[in-house]
Amino acid sequence: MYFVDRAVAVIKPKQAFADWLNAVPDNDMELSLDSLRADSTVILIPEFNEPEEGVAYIDEIFEQLFAMELSSWYDDPSLWPQDRSLKTFWEWFDVEIHSTLIDSVDADLNNAPLE
Repeated sequence: MYFVDRAVAVIKPKQAFADWLNAVPDNDMELSLDSLRADSTVILIPEFNEPEEGVAYIDEIFEQLFAMELSSWYDDPSLWPQDRSLKTFWEWFDVEIHSTLIDSVDADLNNAPLE
């Protein structure tokens, strides 16, 4: 096992996200908050000394995170909410910050940029 020089943020939808998702006209399924939170997005973030530094980093990249979460359901931005402010991001998502990341796989990581 290997220490990785990153921290982790887990992005978990809140009820406001579930409400939006279930209200989208194209959506033909009712999704519960529990089902949405069962398999959350995990991102690597820079190492930090204080948890507040991890939160500050999320604040810096919230627009990308918000768009990533919305586009994972609908590619068409016209279906996205108009208000995608930092305040709305924090109303729509919980973010868990974890300082220790261990790689249990003895193989190189493959990186590819998000499109």
